[in-house]
Amino acid sequence: MAMREVVSAGAFTRIYDPGDGESEPWYINDHTLIRDHDGLWHLFGITHPEPADPFNEIDFAHATAPELAGPWTKHPPALTVDPDYYDETHLWAPHVVEAHDRYYMFYAGGGPDRTAAAINLATSTDLFHWERRRSGPLFRDGYDARDPMVTRVGDQWVMYYCANSTPLGGHHVVAYRTSTDLVHWGDRHIAYTDPTVGTEAGNTESPFVVQQDGCWYLFIGPRPNYVGTDAFRGDSPFRFHIGDKVGHIDSHAAELVRDNNEWWITHAGWGQGGVYLAPLTFLPPRDLRSAKAVPR
Repeated sequence: MAMREVVSAGAFTRIYDPGDGESEPWYINDHTLIRDHDGLWHLFGITHPEPADPFNEIDFAHATAPELAGPWTKHPPALTVDPDYYDETHLWAPHVVEAHDRYYMFYAGGGPDRTAAAINLATSTDLFHWERRRSGPLFRDGYDARDPMVTRVGDQWVMYYCANSTPLGGHHVVAYRTSTDLVHWGDRHIAYTDPTVGTEAGNTESPFVVQQDGCWYLFIGPRPNYVGTDAFRGDSPFRFHIGDKVGHIDSHAAELVRDNNEWWITHAGWGQGGVYLAPLTFLPPRDLRSAKAVPR
């Protein structure tokens, strides 16, 4: 069975190497990009010396650049794990949005019980100095809930994150919760359920949802290998299915970013040598008949 390739990426170019100036190679894994009011781009992400050591990832990288393509300047870590205050065991997958005259950083902080993993919040007014939410995690969820991504849908905020269908494992899913203030989040719902089952790392990681040409798109990975992201299209931001696949991109921990009315997609991860950027194309609905058929 074939799918119509509606979403595709151009060539990737490395824009940032966290190992520059270090005595050993470093990696960036799950990350986020945001531009401040002065037009300066900020990058935050999981970082650690190579090789991969996920449960000892305790700092968030921070770098800035005048343009997406760079040049990027490395700064001290934006946040460091705080096991005493938040019971954090690691820092994973930051995502930053702006609202209410401040910046909100959502991230996975883990915890001693991985069947009740914590999604945490820190805020900032300048993207350099961050303060954790004093009352603790926003919520805890099932097995290794992680990789939060927040976007505006209508009159509410929606947080997507990867989890499992039950607290102890089960199907890999993309869960979501809604909020009106970015602090208080409602009950868990499921936006996508994958046929695969398991715990820990799965193929619904790094969820990213955007709207384009009246359609909603969900990007998740790694699929089927470490460097691989699949795109799914739906009529609703709250429901996607395995048969909705409309593209595959050779990227890990993909983030989408819009600059000058153009879409871009990133690539990073263990052993990848930094962060990469490529132009992203959505085929307009009127052109779908000419879309190239590719294998699922």
